[in-house]
Amino acid sequence: MQTVYLDNNATSAIAPEVREAMLPYFSEFYGNPSSMYTFGGIVGKKVAEAREQVASLFHADASEILFTSCGSESDNTAIWSAIMTQPEKRHIVTSCVEHPAILNVVEYWEHQGYRVTRVPVDDLGRMDLDAYAAALTADTALVSVMFANNETGNLFPIARMAEMAKEKGILFHTDAVQAAGKIDIDLTRLPIDMLSVSGHKLHAPKGIGVLYIRKGIIFRPFLRGGHQERGRRAGTENVPYIVGMGVAADSAVRNMGEEQTRVAALRDRLESGLLASIPQSRVNGDPEHRLPNTTNISFKNVEGEAILLMLDRLGICASSGSACTSGSLEPSHVLRAMQVPFNYAHGSVRLSLSRYSTAAEIDYVLKELPPVIATLRKLSPFKD
Repeated sequence: MQTVYLDNNATSAIAPEVREAMLPYFSEFYGNPSSMYTFGGIVGKKVAEAREQVASLFHADASEILFTSCGSESDNTAIWSAIMTQPEKRHIVTSCVEHPAILNVVEYWEHQGYRVTRVPVDDLGRMDLDAYAAALTADTALVSVMFANNETGNLFPIARMAEMAKEKGILFHTDAVQAAGKIDIDLTRLPIDMLSVSGHKLHAPKGIGVLYIRKGIIFRPFLRGGHQERGRRAGTENVPYIVGMGVAADSAVRNMGEEQTRVAALRDRLESGLLASIPQSRVNGDPEHRLPNTTNISFKNVEGEAILLMLDRLGICASSGSACTSGSLEPSHVLRAMQVPFNYAHGSVRLSLSRYSTAAEIDYVLKELPPVIATLRKLSPFKD
């Protein structure tokens, strides 16, 4: 049975060129990059090269790139630093559709006495900019709003939101885990202070992340100990994974055009085919401003978990939303925030492609998914 992998927003395959670049640093070149001798210096130069490669993906300077273990660590570090460097400010602004890596962190700080504003979205998942503007005050320490939503693929107006924060002297952080490598993010033009990335969402391995910190931003390290990463993150550098992250970033630059053309066309073909062949189905999200690889489709009066189980038997990998909330029988907080009707929200499936997705795979899903929905509707206790 073939495997059709359409859950790339949860994780992505390690690119062959990434894997090949990493292998020597597990065996032949195992020196500590902070060492004074040549054997370590060779490794240190490779880490520096990777930092340049990641910086190039975002049109940033290499000195602004901090390597972490994952997107969640990057998010935690950004929020921690903003709070620690501004003890007089006690307010955080975020959105109601953030990933748990943000929502659970701001909830923690809320329990510590901080005030948190969660900006609402409309029925297409678009940010309420009037509510956002009203939330910004002199007491706001940080705005943290995702660049693109992991469930719907919605792209948020980050440039305008960052400008609005900057006008009031407020630090602006964005979780760009889903957007990185899929769309061009030019940090010379965007007034973003901190930006989080996770390697395994752009064909690098799990266990490596990045936090961009704009030059001049006052920063406090989340992990303390040695002087690695210019004193901004303690711990011996994870050299093989850093090397892999660099190659993945370089590969993303070269393949971004394909993401926005061929991959987007496959997504559109999949989406339109399912809507045409399955009655009482709908797309969740903004049809105009979204990632090129993502669609979130709801099917009325069926359970999302049942859809995923039947797709799994056919070798099709999909998701009912965030990978961090799978297993829950409740509709996702994102769809609830969008006020998607319950009998649709409960039957939502996220399909996310990559540059390795093929037309044959899309044809297979278009052939197999409609009968799955028809079968489940016959068995469903929910009726119109």
